[in-house]
Amino acid sequence: MKAIWITRKGGPEVLELRDTPTPVPGPGEVLIRVKAAGLNRSDVYSRTSNAYGKEDAEIPGLEVSGTIVSCAPDAPRWKPGDEVCALVTGGGYAEYVAVPAGQCLPIPQGWTLEAASSLPETVFTVWLNAFRTAHLKKGENFLVHGGSGGIGATAIQLAAALGIPVYATAGTDEKCRWCESLGAARAVNYKSQDFEEAFKTIGIDVILDMTGGDFTPKNLRLLRDDGRLVYINAMRGREATIDISRIMARRLTITGSMLKPRDAAFKSALAAEVEQHVWPLIARGALKPLIYATFPLEQAAAAQQLMETSTHQGKIILIIN
Repeated sequence: MKAIWITRKGGPEVLELRDTPTPVPGPGEVLIRVKAAGLNRSDVYSRTSNAYGKEDAEIPGLEVSGTIVSCAPDAPRWKPGDEVCALVTGGGYAEYVAVPAGQCLPIPQGWTLEAASSLPETVFTVWLNAFRTAHLKKGENFLVHGGSGGIGATAIQLAAALGIPVYATAGTDEKCRWCESLGAARAVNYKSQDFEEAFKTIGIDVILDMTGGDFTPKNLRLLRDDGRLVYINAMRGREATIDISRIMARRLTITGSMLKPRDAAFKSALAAEVEQHVWPLIARGALKPLIYATFPLEQAAAAQQLMETSTHQGKIILIIN
């Protein structure tokens, strides 16, 4: 099969299309013939960071869609010919990938295979962090940083579908208006306006943050009593100064997670929750496919270059023919 490999740490030029043995599904796994693979920031970090991903060559990619071609005997739910999307732990930039059966979900009604490849990493991440960890619920206010990216746009749509007022930040006025079109009550351009000043009268209960750094003290000041701040990235820096007395007085919670390192049992249980709670919302049209650009597999370097510009709104997808 053909696959994109990270040959060494570096820029997009280290991505190389190679002939690679087709994987064989192990116990509890299925083999998927990949139709499309979604890009995520994690893929870029695997390519660039010595502290993230493997030290030797690896195939990136955390979410795919496609058709099952074979199943292990202990994967009874699926059969060859089933169309699925799946959360994978690397290996998605390829013509085939083996994945634990529990990490697969059926393609939502009305969605194409290409569009469905944008769902697993974003939906799983939002459900885990905003709803399972932070216990976001109706009657609370939700702030999403990076609202125009894949995870941010999913968070806005999902919260709006559940009747939860959601607010967002983004890096341009155009992106802010786009966030509002998805269901955000208000979006603020953090480059031209102080988001703390803009949202200080609202009273935020949960913040989903991929920025970190200097946004951290502002986030903590925005939270109401018993508020929850959840990190999924730290694009503005891993270090921040916090007022511990504020955390104590307001009973604030600061937490975060990385989904990629979690084991198959955890991801399979999370997939079951997503199918129960989110898939019905998708079926009734509450979440829309938000594909910004598609690239053929062999142009994975160009796709990652686009992601690094942060000019996209929604998801970037690789198409495997």
